[in-house]
Amino acid sequence: MTNTTSDAILARMMALHPKIIDLTLDRVWRLLAALDNPQDKLPPVIHIAGTNGKGSTQAMIRAGLEAAGKSVHAYTSPHLARFHERIRLAGTLITEDHLTQVLDDCYAANDGDTITYFEITTVAGLLAFSRQAADFTLLEVGLGGRLDATNVVTPAVSVITPVSIDHEQYLGNTLAKIAAEKAGIIKRGVPVVVGPQPDEAMEVIEATAQRLGAPLIAYGQDWHVSTERGRLVYQDDRGLLDLPRPALIGAHQVQNAGAALAVLRHLDAGEAACEAAMTDAEWSARMQRLKSGPLVEATAGRGELWLDGGHNAAAGLALASVLAELPARPTHLICGMLNTKDVTGYLRPLAGVARSLTAVSIPGEAATLSAEETEAAAKSVGLEAYMAASVIEALRAILARDPDCRVLICGSLYLAGAVLRENG
Repeated sequence: MTNTTSDAILARMMALHPKIIDLTLDRVWRLLAALDNPQDKLPPVIHIAGTNGKGSTQAMIRAGLEAAGKSVHAYTSPHLARFHERIRLAGTLITEDHLTQVLDDCYAANDGDTITYFEITTVAGLLAFSRQAADFTLLEVGLGGRLDATNVVTPAVSVITPVSIDHEQYLGNTLAKIAAEKAGIIKRGVPVVVGPQPDEAMEVIEATAQRLGAPLIAYGQDWHVSTERGRLVYQDDRGLLDLPRPALIGAHQVQNAGAALAVLRHLDAGEAACEAAMTDAEWSARMQRLKSGPLVEATAGRGELWLDGGHNAAAGLALASVLAELPARPTHLICGMLNTKDVTGYLRPLAGVARSLTAVSIPGEAATLSAEETEAAAKSVGLEAYMAASVIEALRAILARDPDCRVLICGSLYLAGAVLRENG
């Protein structure tokens, strides 16, 4: 079989999408029932919600568990270069043949009924996980939590990473409303690890956990994490861990690391697993240094080329902090964003650390913000701004002006995916 086989089924699935997105689990429950409820046949689940840091936290938990000799299924979204990235079976990305089979089984069981792309492909992931043995299943929430297609399991432990404003059109326009949606993954009696939260969000999470009798394992109360002399220090009621800083770059990754360590400690994974969570985790398009490929070759070996998929105001703030910590070098941004995002909120903190921004449209994305709109937003926050027809054109123009600079491609996971495919 070839990739066009799974791609063809995925294209057919897009045609099943309801005319209006109404967040509900009814379609998911219907399809799961038609497939004999694979969600009830999974290895123990770790369910991860939050606005920022879900993927990084999952990557660190997986690295720790695998270092402890455990086999781990993992589900994440969206994918970057290929759909197969969403479904990892016992440590290995799903094969084309296996993916085609589960997609075909889900398409047939759905029998032409309306269902969203994310819903039916999430069910395909659950079906794949149910058919292969593993020690754990890591499920990353796609949107919100309460009505997300992954919220059909009773996990061994739930995780809520930092909550901030995002997806307001679906989740609400206040932190309290968004936190209530994220807290919807909390199940009766199931422990929940909670990362650092604004007070408004934490109050909602605590109230939900109390109502459901779910033990809280919360940052600042049950565990603490910080850095000291270039090391990560984690402490809970079991004692103190002195570990390397996370391999994933950025001060914000220390908080994500703390949540991952809290999960691993809850699972009695051991100190070696906790160290591996710091040193072995890999996560594409999260301050990823690109070191080979056509785009890197275009730099003629002079500048640095980085890629990041963060796309909301909190991500912009974290990214600015990362750039400020890197060795001094002129930094220029190539940015493309979706028109559903707060482009000004994302760019404002970056204005203090970047020399310029070159705006691009995201190729192949109907919901892309136009390069003109991104350029205007960049100028509104004080950035010197340009436009380009493509990432490679932007890169060449930047390097012509400043050959030994640092270039960061940023603003969207969809742009990141396009870059990874182009740089393949």
